[in-house]
Amino acid sequence: MNSIDAFEEDIQLQLDFLKSFKKQKTLSIEKQKNILFTGSGDSLVSCLLAESFSGGLAKAIDPLDLYQNKGMAKSKHVCFVSVSGNTITNIKVAKTAQKSTAITSKSQSRLAKVSDSSIILNSPNSGVFTAGSISFLDSALTCISLVKNIKIPDPSLFKTAESSAKKAKISKRIFVLGNLFTFPVAMYCAAKFYEILGYDVHYSRIEQFSHMELFSVKKGDTVIIFEEKNIHATQLGNNLKKIGINVVHPAIPSEKLSQVIYCIFFSQLIALYEAKKMRKKECHFVTAEKIRDVSNRMIY
Repeated sequence: MNSIDAFEEDIQLQLDFLKSFKKQKTLSIEKQKNILFTGSGDSLVSCLLAESFSGGLAKAIDPLDLYQNKGMAKSKHVCFVSVSGNTITNIKVAKTAQKSTAITSKSQSRLAKVSDSSIILNSPNSGVFTAGSISFLDSALTCISLVKNIKIPDPSLFKTAESSAKKAKISKRIFVLGNLFTFPVAMYCAAKFYEILGYDVHYSRIEQFSHMELFSVKKGDTVIIFEEKNIHATQLGNNLKKIGINVVHPAIPSEKLSQVIYCIFFSQLIALYEAKKMRKKECHFVTAEKIRDVSNRMIY
């Protein structure tokens, strides 16, 4: 199976996974005040979602920042999010943390072995090395459930996201905008375009975009807005269209966890359909061997 087909299969596996997902026991407010979530790539997105859903009680931080500023973790409970459990910076920080928990799919990984405790992710996958989808959804929901008692939305969200993603037309230069809860998923969306297509994509908070990134936008670029329909988002979209910007503003639900899951599905599907349109068989990171080698050397 090629990596694009594997990515599509993993996306589809999420529907059954959502029905069987077992949430974690929600931490008390006092414990949330004392916790740091850390991870890299998609895992940092999961950490940021935990921070958002905790109302800012829990904090998300880059693991290299923790390693270089060890005092930040003093007396804190650090949750390390890493699907592989082999990211070297996480492992270095875990060795020095006073209290640590590994959130990983590998119970025998180096991270799990040096941490005080582990939460093991057990989502299924195609078994083929591909862009993160179901493993990311598992880690994201696990992190969110640690800080908020959640109810998994109806999987019909997938169908509405699928319909919107199929209709969307995009360019090779894209800006993805999000709010408090969807900005982390805007990061994730950008990552899927990087990994699968190698496109030039930027992510930003909706308000900050008008102050900064907007000034680098060119006619024909695409702006994706991860925000429910409201006056501010609609006005932004209309103003962008007037200057020749392609705007994609899907029908985002109002309930916060539904927003996140919808945008995760949409991010995966819009990248998948673009890859299919380009008749790609392999993800960009699979074929970009020299770039992947640099990534591996820095991560592991």
